[in-house]
Amino acid sequence: MRVDIPIVVGVDGSAHALDAVRWAAHVAVVRGAPLLLASSLVVRRGTYGDAINLSAGAFTDLEYAGKQRLERAAELATKAVGDAPLTVRTTLREGSPATVLLELAKSARMLVVGSRGLGGVAGGLLGSVSTAVAAHSPCPVVVVRGIPDPVDAVLDGPVVVGVDGSARSTPAIGAAFEEAALRDCDLVAVHAWSDFDLSTVFTTDDADHHDLSWPAIAVAEEAVLAESLAGWHQSYPGVTVRKVVVRDRPIDHLVELSEQAQLVVTGSRGRGGFTSLLLGSTSRAVLHAARCPVMIVRK
Repeated sequence: MRVDIPIVVGVDGSAHALDAVRWAAHVAVVRGAPLLLASSLVVRRGTYGDAINLSAGAFTDLEYAGKQRLERAAELATKAVGDAPLTVRTTLREGSPATVLLELAKSARMLVVGSRGLGGVAGGLLGSVSTAVAAHSPCPVVVVRGIPDPVDAVLDGPVVVGVDGSARSTPAIGAAFEEAALRDCDLVAVHAWSDFDLSTVFTTDDADHHDLSWPAIAVAEEAVLAESLAGWHQSYPGVTVRKVVVRDRPIDHLVELSEQAQLVVTGSRGRGGFTSLLLGSTSRAVLHAARCPVMIVRK
């Protein structure tokens, strides 16, 4: 892998974006990759008379503010990693934040954003920019929720990956193995037989009638999980894998494990996902509820 491919971070001056900067700085050091801090200018230009001059002055002010945001973010990134070597570059572009970041994502190793930006509603769980880039980015996207300072506290614990047994989860599995190897930590692979709460689908009598014996199902689903992970051990022999098979509601288990994890990895869509939907129900739910950074890997 080329070491000059950057990790791109969206910067808007919000506390959430600065959390993303600190987290991404550490990740860039681990990979020996450059960090590219990106901010955007949204300008509605005048079309005639004094409006043109007013727009030009407003653009100058916006440009100055954008450069100041990026300078502060670059200083924070350098401070976050101490004496570790880190190359930090910045770019200020005109356009909507999502449009700018998605364009940069075409030549990025990873795109990192905060969970909410300056326009986020205080009670909201996920901002419009983070949702948009997670759904459309050609490279993996990491959405970072509030993290402590120093960031080392969230660089401990395992990497957790959701595995549904479909081909759609294969890229996420590969990314999770790579992350665990780079971080020298364990990998927890979670597989659920069903995405639904089975207690709302079957009664005990139904389960007996349909021979829904969990011990027998568990054996079969453990085989599905083992098959999904097969081959990755050869590529990443140093990664210790803990396999977790559950009956239903993978989101509940992924969120619970996220409390002690340093990263949760999931595919953008899972089994049965409609091709018109860019983010599946599980990936959306994990983004909203996880207690640690979440990586979305699109196929």
